[in-house]
Amino acid sequence: MDFKNKLTNWYSDNKRSLPWRNTKNPYYIWLSEIILQQTQVKQGLPYYEAFIKQYPTVFDLANASEEEVLKLWQGLGYYSRARNLHTTAKHVAFELDGRFPNNYKDLLKLKGVGDYTASAVASIAFNEVAAVVDGNVYRVLSRYYGIKTPINSTDGIKEFKKLASNLIDKEQPANFNQAIMEFGATQCKPKNPNCTICPLNESCMALQKNMIEFLPVKLKKTKVKTRFFNFLVCIDNNKNTLLEKRTSKGIWQNLYQFPLIESNKSLSSEEFHLLNIKDSVLENLNFDYSLYNIEDKVHKLSHQHLYTKFWVIETKELPKKSIAIKEIKKYPVPVLISSFIDAFNFNDL
Repeated sequence: MDFKNKLTNWYSDNKRSLPWRNTKNPYYIWLSEIILQQTQVKQGLPYYEAFIKQYPTVFDLANASEEEVLKLWQGLGYYSRARNLHTTAKHVAFELDGRFPNNYKDLLKLKGVGDYTASAVASIAFNEVAAVVDGNVYRVLSRYYGIKTPINSTDGIKEFKKLASNLIDKEQPANFNQAIMEFGATQCKPKNPNCTICPLNESCMALQKNMIEFLPVKLKKTKVKTRFFNFLVCIDNNKNTLLEKRTSKGIWQNLYQFPLIESNKSLSSEEFHLLNIKDSVLENLNFDYSLYNIEDKVHKLSHQHLYTKFWVIETKELPKKSIAIKEIKKYPVPVLISSFIDAFNFNDL
């Protein structure tokens, strides 16, 4: 029995029951694929269910505010996905009369949709022969065929896409695509896969050559940048605080945070006292301060590590742009800020 048949037979016996597998609705499938970019199923499933409940149609999602979408997305990370999700929903709802493009080429034109997502939606929703290549597929193919070409190189991307396109079942593209992704996710796992029960073990090149742990090959990541964030948790006598919206491009765009001063190193209380507060929210305030966390809270993102301190700023009265502390959880914030809000009991103030 060949690779294709063994794979699809395995899938029919072992596939997980997931809600987006019980529909051909392109909205549901597209939504699931965007959520599952950079996210494991167990983490993404509750978000998918929450989005479907709150926005059962693409029109509902399109009519929501971006803040509402970001708030529901909170905790999933890579927030550009949520912004692109909202942009595409508005495009489909208001410019395409609620109908998603029904082919790979046109799906690829949607914001936030790349080769993988376009292939997945085209094949699963519309039965187009369009091969998916995600991290799971790279792993399965590189191990089974013993391919050492780096998966994040130009040559590797072309090679694996061509191979997947040659392998895909032309009669059942949706089934094949889901089978190979599921196989990579639950059987041919990144670490310690159980090769003894693998249906492909007799012909897997990586297993034969003892290369399982070395494949797939990936070029080294770009250098991680270190940054030092000082968040100003301002509190006045009226139980108000300050949040600001990150409008510049980069991490956390359009999310809210406490006012921020970035420094070139981790600051002690003495060094914070000497900080230049010109052009910050502190400039015109009379305040007392204390350091909430002596040790930096380290928040790791894909290309940067944030060493973070939270400074509690107490003052008599904050500017008019302040918000009531009791309203703070209504705002979409990065998980770093959300964790602080949960840990710092504002209700006891």
